[in-house]
Amino acid sequence: MKRPKKLGTLKLVLPFAAAALTILLFRTVFFLGYTPTASMEPAIPAGSFLFGYRLYGTLQRDDIIIFKRDGHTVIKRIAAIPGDTVYDYGTQFSLEYRAGALPVAVPEDCYFVLGDNTAESYDSRFWAEPFVVRKDILAKYAGN
Repeated sequence: MKRPKKLGTLKLVLPFAAAALTILLFRTVFFLGYTPTASMEPAIPAGSFLFGYRLYGTLQRDDIIIFKRDGHTVIKRIAAIPGDTVYDYGTQFSLEYRAGALPVAVPEDCYFVLGDNTAESYDSRFWAEPFVVRKDILAKYAGN
């Protein structure tokens, strides 16, 4: 018995359509990545795979975000949101005030981020421009 031609065509087209849909979803809705460092331990151990959502609403303190920084994909926790104050000590930024610090307001659409493992994290405290701009955020981590 001969198979209908439509069924044979469907068997060829279906895998390509499924692959195209998967690629489209990961380019627009989901994020899949890998964290090679210990900067987010213990919440996210070094060597962990990351899953995030590219579509997200309002970001808040303690949300974990995945973003681009100097050509690298980075994951950190939001420590200060627009309107919050951080303190500039000349060579380092901090959330805590000590004598001699200059207060700096977190600008609109920007975030001050920290790694959970502060001893192993290169984050907003050390960057010349300490804020992550919203347009550089790739996804919100799905694990929190």
